[in-house]
Amino acid sequence: MIEEEEIAILLNDLYEIYGYDFNNYSKASLKRRIQRICTIDKFPSFAELRYRVKSDPAYLKRFVEEITVNVTEMFRDPTFYHFLRTDVLPTLGAKPFIRIWHAGCSTGEEVYSMAILLQEANLLHKSLLYATDLNPTVLEKARAGIFPMSHMKLYSENYIGSGGKNDFSSYYIANYGQVKFKESLGEKMIFSTHNLVSDRSFNEFDLILCRNVLIYFDKDLQEKVLKLFDESLGTLGYLALGSKETLKFSSIQTHYKQLTRDKVWRKIN
Repeated sequence: MIEEEEIAILLNDLYEIYGYDFNNYSKASLKRRIQRICTIDKFPSFAELRYRVKSDPAYLKRFVEEITVNVTEMFRDPTFYHFLRTDVLPTLGAKPFIRIWHAGCSTGEEVYSMAILLQEANLLHKSLLYATDLNPTVLEKARAGIFPMSHMKLYSENYIGSGGKNDFSSYYIANYGQVKFKESLGEKMIFSTHNLVSDRSFNEFDLILCRNVLIYFDKDLQEKVLKLFDESLGTLGYLALGSKETLKFSSIQTHYKQLTRDKVWRKIN
């Protein structure tokens, strides 16, 4: 078993050598993931894992990919997307231009979901979707817009549950067990690395989505990231979090009104 002191040493290495700051991530989550890496990659000791992370940049990419959480799907929680479709996008549609930030976008499934919603609301042409993640490997996958064909049945069901009326397969081209989403959806996306722990605000947005990322941070880091979102969100903009995340007990709580149990808040102050 990896000890707490060893995790602290490894996190310090990552910060000192590469600039990755995981010190405020949930220690229990990190411990599970690092233990899993040791098991999968058959490291006989912590010293050998540490040496590999410090000396092998290619392995570092794998290590970071494993300890950052990349679980996502298209139209995840269909009632959430139904609320965006019926309540949020019609309001944003009154704006001359719409900026949306997917923070912690992982492999991009939720960004493509949003692009489909915008296209069906005839808003994609005047929208820009910023998709950011700490992990450059998952960003490359997101940028490509290629996903396994085996996931499409679930994604189609989610899409219908969100109020989608079209044939979901009309949005992609299938080939050799994979699908590629139409380039017209990706034209309005900007993919970039961004570290929620250390990087600053880079624009003013009308809608920020960061779903099921904060649950892996400790309370201090959650507070820091929520302040970053508050700085980045225009008045009357919308903030969407994951099902187990909340603004309660945060310093920005009084700036927002919760609109739905599906974790959407509107900035009122």
